Formats: sequence, structure tokens, C-alpha cells
Amino acid sequence: MRERDKILGNLESLYREGFRRAEDSGDQDAMARMDFEFQRDQLHLEILLDIRELLAAMETPKNSEGTTTSLLEKAQAIRRLPKLR
Repeated sequence: MRERDKILGNLESLYREGFRRAEDSGDQDAMARMDFEFQRDQLHLEILLDIRELLAAMETPKNSEGTTTSLLEKAQAIRRLPKLR
């Protein structure tokens, strides 16, 4: 599994490249859009990484009844997470 910092670093480098091109062309609108899109995508990615960590934590060998956690149980756990609205 890829490390959180590496994933976020890749996202940042992609946006820096796009932002630099917009800056070189003097496109203020594109620069503002890139800044907003980076912040939005970074937030979305951090949420997904948090969910990934929650699922990884659920991968204990056995639960309290001595059986493994099924994919359905993991999906139900995600469903119980609070909605972001």
C-alpha cells in the first residue's frame, strides 16, 4: 500500500506543474481555478485515505466471535460513518 505522504506529494506535484504553466502564460483565471481544485482534491483524497486506514484497522485476524471481518461488514462500517455535508 502506498504511503499517505507519497500520495499527497504526487497530487501536489501534479498541481504545481499545472499551476506553473498557467503562471508562465499569465492566466490568472487558470491559476485561481488550479488553486481551488488542488484544495478540493486534497480534501477528497485525505478523506479517502482516512477511510482506507479505517478499513485497514478492521483487518484484524479475528473479531470478538472468532470469525474474520467480511467485506459486507466493512461496507456497513463505512455506511455508519458520518456524512460530510
